[in-house]
Amino acid sequence: MRFQRYFTGVAIAALLAGTAMAQTAPQPPAAAGTLNPATAQTPPAAPAGAPQFQMADGILATVNDSVITGFDLRQRMLLLIAMTQVQPTPENIPAIQQEALNALIDERLQMQELRNYEGLVVSDEEVTREIAAMAQEVGVTADAYLAFLEAGGIREQTLRDQLRTQIGWQQLVGGRFQSRARVSRGAVDAAMRQLSEAASKKQYLIGEIYIEAARVGGQQAAMNGAAQLVQQMVQGAPFQNVAQQFSAAPSATRGGDAGWVVAGTVNPTLQQAMDQLEVGQLSRPIPVEGGVYIIYMRDKREGASASLVQLKQVMVELAETASEAEVAAAARRLTALQPQLTCDNMLQRATSEHGLLGADLGEADVQNLAPQFQQVARSAEVGSVSTPIRTPLGLHLVGVCGRRVGGAEAPDRRAVENQLFRQNLANLGRRYMRDLREDALIEFRQ
Repeated sequence: MRFQRYFTGVAIAALLAGTAMAQTAPQPPAAAGTLNPATAQTPPAAPAGAPQFQMADGILATVNDSVITGFDLRQRMLLLIAMTQVQPTPENIPAIQQEALNALIDERLQMQELRNYEGLVVSDEEVTREIAAMAQEVGVTADAYLAFLEAGGIREQTLRDQLRTQIGWQQLVGGRFQSRARVSRGAVDAAMRQLSEAASKKQYLIGEIYIEAARVGGQQAAMNGAAQLVQQMVQGAPFQNVAQQFSAAPSATRGGDAGWVVAGTVNPTLQQAMDQLEVGQLSRPIPVEGGVYIIYMRDKREGASASLVQLKQVMVELAETASEAEVAAAARRLTALQPQLTCDNMLQRATSEHGLLGADLGEADVQNLAPQFQQVARSAEVGSVSTPIRTPLGLHLVGVCGRRVGGAEAPDRRAVENQLFRQNLANLGRRYMRDLREDALIEFRQ
């Protein structure tokens, strides 16, 4: 709740201050323009007065036993505009209307489900505290905050109803699925290994917006809507606000923050766009199967500066001047032994056989290893044992027994666990909503 509160709040703070942003010129082919990071805290000012939407006041849709009226839809559209700072135009009004209607349908389903839990009641005081916190974060009083919304045509009750449902839904999902969302030690270990193994690859810190075609009326509608959003963000609408309200990606609750993405782990079309985008640039709409992406390149890096490996070895000592026959004989012996070795038994085998030496080389930065060991240390699978490697000291079998990122870029275990928990909880919440939609009777009036 806090992340959404922050970006909603800063948008309204900037409106109160009347800040404006100039349009940025288009950039190279993959890029639509360069975003100013300051727009996350100082979005552009809205037009004076409330936008006017032409629609009937009667019932537009029914969701089981609940109705959605033209008034409800206008209110939600106004709130959506205030939160995202997307300026309404004839071209983007249909997309704003569709997103507002989808949000209202979801909200009605959530409200109906919350009624099944008598002990889960969100009090007026909780909603009031949330509004006060939103206002405090932008440096105004709650009364001034609500007065600003009122001046834009948004009733206080509209905001209160939305917040009440959001708070209740988060409490319901958290309480119902918390135990199922817990992350096992094995899952954290696997994620840590993946992060460490990916650390040497090129990485991109991105923001993402995903427009799901099925949700907005088809692929062409998704492309048109994405194009309108890109234009608005280049003109100053804050990326995070737009992502929260329009994106169907799991990262929407974090303002579109997808974190660091490793090269080669995404759709090739997205990979191509990320390779072309410079830091600070926003992509043009990128069509993929099922929808359209918009990518904001926040940062790039070539990989971790320090990759740490744990090595063990079994070796046959050979002088640098050893004959070819001596080297060949040692190679045959080690090659025959290599399939039998693991990180767990190689030191024991070395001490039990005449003419072999074993050593635990401990953990070291790959860059500080002997050149002959570096390729194995970088690329071999953890737990594997190399083929014989020649050095001036002899012939070696090297076991790669662990690998991790070193330095400031090293992953934090608690942070990884928390991220996995949030992902699990978000996935369970989306599945819950999908089931509610599938079971619901939703009818639209002409």
